[in-house]
Amino acid sequence: MKYYAASDTGLVRKQNEDYIYASPEQVGVLSNLFIVADGMGGHKAGEYASRFAVSTAVKVFMSEKDGGSLRDLFKKAVSCANMKVYNSASDNLDFRGMGTTMVLATIIGDDLFAANIGDSRLYVIGKEIRQITKDHSLVEELACKGVLDRNSDEYNINKNIITRAVGSSYDVEADFFETKLQPGDKVLLCSDGLTNMIDDQGIFDIIKNNPKTEDCVKQLMLTGKKNGGSDNISLIVIDPEL
Repeated sequence: MKYYAASDTGLVRKQNEDYIYASPEQVGVLSNLFIVADGMGGHKAGEYASRFAVSTAVKVFMSEKDGGSLRDLFKKAVSCANMKVYNSASDNLDFRGMGTTMVLATIIGDDLFAANIGDSRLYVIGKEIRQITKDHSLVEELACKGVLDRNSDEYNINKNIITRAVGSSYDVEADFFETKLQPGDKVLLCSDGLTNMIDDQGIFDIIKNNPKTEDCVKQLMLTGKKNGGSDNISLIVIDPEL
């Protein structure tokens, strides 16, 4: 397995409220673990939320030894992260309203397991690009109901209104996904700072034209900033080498 990860403040924001974790080695019962979180709340609250949520989730994974259901384990990790962030926001006025998105993944053989909450995404890029996770956003909910066109200006303008986040309420639940990987597939985890700057076709073209994971990440980051870099940009590209 090869991977490369990077996080950047971008060209507009003054601080980086994203946080990433990448381990190709054992984390508790998991063979590997990758996480991208995009904090919100301002004045360092978002930075704290993303970092605190990720570190809490990693501790949950590390503490598990019995190897139960991955679905239950991922949801437990996100739930524990949520309670920690929610309680911190409740106890500290400076942190009121803070929260964070999270997208988490592990790869076992040719099986990919992922969970997400918010609008940070996971893609599989092979012969085509597939978004595995589903955004928890107002416009995506309206699009799923057929009320709003995903290609419309209204959809793009209001993409930042998310409906679910770690720390936003007492009890939140992550969505869980399983999919098979094919030889040659690469996996991308990213914050919306990337996907708001580069569409799916652009992401696909860059990854297909750059065989090395490091080159994929560097070119995606460069293009995201070239296209405006209006938010923090964080991403991890994984080559399972199947």
